[in-house]
Amino acid sequence: MMLDGEKREAGTTAPDFLSRRAGLLCALLLALMAAQMLAVIRQKSITVDEWVMIPAGYYHLTAGDYRPVNEHPPFAKVIAAAPLLLTHTQAPPLDAAPHDYEYFLGKFDDFWHRNAVRFDYLTLWARVPAILVTLLLGALVFVFARRHWGARAALFAVALYSLEPTVLAHGRVVQTDIPSALAFLLFSFTLYEYLKSPDARRAAYTGLTLGLAAVTKFSMIALAPVLAVVLVALFILAPRRGLKRARVAGHAVALAFAAVVAVNAAYFFQHRRPESLDDALARTVVPARVGDALHAPLEAGYYALQVVFPADFVSGIGWQLGHAHNGHQAGLLGMYSQYGWWYYFPVAFALKTPLPIVLLVLAAVAWALLRLRRRVEGRVLVLVLPLAFFTCLLMLSTINIGVRYYLPAYPFFFILSGAMVDDVLRRGCARAGAAAALAALVFCWVAVEAVRAFPDHMTYMNQLASARPHWWYLSDSNVEWGDDVRDLALYLRARGEHRVGAAILDWPLLDIYGLEAAQVFVPPGERAEDVRYVAVGASLLNGSTVPGGFDNGVVLTEGERVNYFEQFRRRAPEKIFGGSIYLYRMKE
Repeated sequence: MMLDGEKREAGTTAPDFLSRRAGLLCALLLALMAAQMLAVIRQKSITVDEWVMIPAGYYHLTAGDYRPVNEHPPFAKVIAAAPLLLTHTQAPPLDAAPHDYEYFLGKFDDFWHRNAVRFDYLTLWARVPAILVTLLLGALVFVFARRHWGARAALFAVALYSLEPTVLAHGRVVQTDIPSALAFLLFSFTLYEYLKSPDARRAAYTGLTLGLAAVTKFSMIALAPVLAVVLVALFILAPRRGLKRARVAGHAVALAFAAVVAVNAAYFFQHRRPESLDDALARTVVPARVGDALHAPLEAGYYALQVVFPADFVSGIGWQLGHAHNGHQAGLLGMYSQYGWWYYFPVAFALKTPLPIVLLVLAAVAWALLRLRRRVEGRVLVLVLPLAFFTCLLMLSTINIGVRYYLPAYPFFFILSGAMVDDVLRRGCARAGAAAALAALVFCWVAVEAVRAFPDHMTYMNQLASARPHWWYLSDSNVEWGDDVRDLALYLRARGEHRVGAAILDWPLLDIYGLEAAQVFVPPGERAEDVRYVAVGASLLNGSTVPGGFDNGVVLTEGERVNYFEQFRRRAPEKIFGGSIYLYRMKE
């Protein structure tokens, strides 16, 4: 609950150039951010995830089929595919019969080859909606920060947001991370407004934002039990707040109904035939933990969920539960693990975020905790509690393949940092000049880091990662996600090459850009194809993304797997593309 003096304090920021023109300057920052991302997508190819996400979204819109890539919810896919409806995009038809993932991969490959002539044109427009979502998130950072902390604090928050390399990298990508950050911020502040003044309208808004969060990223389902606990607590304490418990119960019903409607609307209210629990991807975790006696009620519950929600929504959650249960191969600081490390995301954040922002964030969190120690402020709690919840949630995660998973925390960091800087400037009257100079120095440093990262924001690491190659510190989407294939192809074709040994994540793109991929990942004892050039992705140099075996049944030991490309770690590459693809000349 916001204290009486809280609103007054939010408005006491001294009027200055920044405060008076905060809205205009915010719009300018976001416009520059958009221009930068647009410039990057004109020269960068799509990532390995976008190779499947974009055509999957096209099938969602044109065929009403949500089976392709149903392990991700539809929001990011659908908005990316929407511009393609205005083009002459061609797509192979899908069979209605059940199919495995390999079937859909074949369809996606066919999809892109049918549209190969206009590949860059289509992929550019498919990524524009992602940029619009990123700008919307920046605008909401400004709105919420200005409402609770003042215009100048809001401008500082947006400045950090618009210059942060990880935000710039993933703000242009068709994936779930930035949309889930948008939904998480909306949900947190909507719930905060409801708790300040509970009524049915605010409860419905909270339910809608919960549903939106669920259809942006399945991990956001974790908000549902948190919200349930909050509602139970409000129900119990209702008399103390002058509320009737029946009214709170009605709010809960309105909230749940709004959330269900929002989820179904994201699937355009499409409901295919419910699948059996035994046929579901959730089977990877359920049968191992329950006996036959519980199978029937679980089967009934699973069927009921698919009546209330689309089957692909329920199945997708099941897939993600299985993924978390099985873990994912990852690398960190020269180590390897299938189930990750509890400290992975703090370390990844410290390495992938510009040092001035890291320092600001640490100072801002300490500043917020000190304020809460003096008195309880709702506007501080609405930033600190979601941060603490999401950070703890990720520290329990077994999927440690990218700092991008932590992006929903970033807006809270930026708002806290902006509020702290504004507070220091406002209170430091005796040393106002020194405080302003220090703030200017920090933001200039952030801007320099953004320029230094351009256009390779995806692989950016700060000065803490200067002692070793970046692939040693982190792996997967932190250092390679496939968006430098276009530059690789242009470089080789300019030298008359039409064939390259390929050990990169997004190797199917090579064919689109006129290069044949030669096989260099072969069983031990066999000889790789003879080529002049070999391209090895940073994540494969790391070793964490190297497959564990071959189609002929040969299985690598863990040591053989992570060190398969060890010979290339010791070689000097002829060229490095975007920090993600290392090109080696094997012969003259």
